[in-house]
Amino acid sequence: MKFRGTMHFLQQENSRLTDENEHLLDEVVRLRLILRNLGALQEISMHINARTDVMQLLDRILQAALESIGAEDGSLLLRDPDTNELVFVVVRGAVREALTGHRIPPGEGIAGYVAESHLPVIIANAQLDQRFSARVDQAFNFKTRSVLAAPILHDAEVKGVIQVLNKQNRQEFNETDMMILNVVAQLAGDAIAHAELYNEEA
Repeated sequence: MKFRGTMHFLQQENSRLTDENEHLLDEVVRLRLILRNLGALQEISMHINARTDVMQLLDRILQAALESIGAEDGSLLLRDPDTNELVFVVVRGAVREALTGHRIPPGEGIAGYVAESHLPVIIANAQLDQRFSARVDQAFNFKTRSVLAAPILHDAEVKGVIQVLNKQNRQEFNETDMMILNVVAQLAGDAIAHAELYNEEA
């Protein structure tokens, strides 16, 4: 009886260690991916002061964010200073062509909240969040499950919002993902500010 109990314990312990090893292996793969894409972001940052097409640069920044975080879709919205609307200027994912150029009113939805509050957010279930607006989902036949969003700031002024949606394999966004997105948002803010300065001097 004692032998059976010992065997059962060892089997359980072996199963637990196997699960832990698989989890650690997944984390190692994820960390390698993060490091690779942070290297890509560093390379992108070297082009910010060059006379590079800002939209092309923002597209590369968003793509690097999606790959680092492991999200299915993402968008970068810029604030229209005349109307305070947020405009989808760079979109990655299923509704890329249809959504580009679309405008949302000031304060609407999660992106609107982030722009007005200057605060990043992690939302595990967008459909249950009171800040979520289903208008864009309904208009473009899209389903937002989870959201990670950060304000794009320069000198404390909101230039726009960057958001990534629906983490792969239905996982939840975490604080590491938020750290990465904040770095990306800072790069985007620098790129936009430099483009504005260049246009003023031209």
